[in-house]
Amino acid sequence: MAYMKGNNELAGWAERVYHRMIDKAENNWGMNMESWDWVPGVGVISILAYGQLAGNQGAIEYLLQWTERNKHLSEQVKVINSMAPYAIFPDLYRLSGDQWYLETAIKIGDWMLTEAPRTREGAFEHTVTENVHFSEQVWADTLFMAVLFLARLAKLTGDSKYAKEAEFQLLVHLRLLQDTHTGVLFHGWNCAEGNHMSSARWTRANAWVILATPWIAEEISNLIPFSDEIVERYQQLAAGLLHYQGEHGMWSTVMDQPEFYAETSGSAGIAAGWLAGMRMGWLDVTYKEAVDLTLQGVMERIEPDGTVQGVSGGTPVMPSISAYEEIPCNPTLYGQGLTLILLSLAQVEIGGSYG
Repeated sequence: MAYMKGNNELAGWAERVYHRMIDKAENNWGMNMESWDWVPGVGVISILAYGQLAGNQGAIEYLLQWTERNKHLSEQVKVINSMAPYAIFPDLYRLSGDQWYLETAIKIGDWMLTEAPRTREGAFEHTVTENVHFSEQVWADTLFMAVLFLARLAKLTGDSKYAKEAEFQLLVHLRLLQDTHTGVLFHGWNCAEGNHMSSARWTRANAWVILATPWIAEEISNLIPFSDEIVERYQQLAAGLLHYQGEHGMWSTVMDQPEFYAETSGSAGIAAGWLAGMRMGWLDVTYKEAVDLTLQGVMERIEPDGTVQGVSGGTPVMPSISAYEEIPCNPTLYGQGLTLILLSLAQVEIGGSYG
């Protein structure tokens, strides 16, 4: 089955989604690019992917300017969930030659290796900028928000210590969060209590991991022997996600609760992760039809001005599964971003080996 949308159409929608992120200054939490946290972090990671995949030099220039405007804010926060913006630093260093990017990235990478809070299993504790503590908690989000940066730093420097840590974090997160019965991931793990708290199979948590895993592997697999267990767990995750995909290509915000609302950011991230897995050779072409279905469903939620609708708000590990349904939906940079990554990857694959 060929992709339902043509290359030019995907490019046009990607450009609208991108410009919706950068053209209008907004102070609300979900769409504010001028801050230093995971939300704009996902935004800049997605803009980098878009700029590279679509060959949009303007997007790269935007990131250089964004960093110049906001780098002073980075000095105020040093928590795991706010590592996300640093994931663009290795590429910006390669593109600009500015030593500040390299020196800052190494400083932050070393902080993660030696000082960042960890659980008893050695996983990064999910620390955040908000005045709230998740002591001894492991969240799926961390792999995209922090470990992706470490993997990119490893490739930039050629230093295996960052690669080994990235692989370890990936493996320990998968071991703690993966449901052995379904293959999909729970949102979080409480190390002190030894349980998955509400045991929610939250869709966006799965999206972070299905996308981050092949991206991390791509960065570090030439530096260290890459774990076969990670690949096997990734394939189990991919198959489990296929099982829960709805008829319109989307996933409910908690994927095993089909009566819950369909959620756009997680759905886009899952399809993007499948595409990344196919590019790595980890998944076969049987996933193409499922990607098409999600692409169609996601694009139906993009407004003419590029606003992505149906995106659930910021979501900690909730006290019950039913509480996830109560999270309101609003446009956000991570919703825009995961959609932009999907559109960009799909555009490349149409012109490449999946045409």
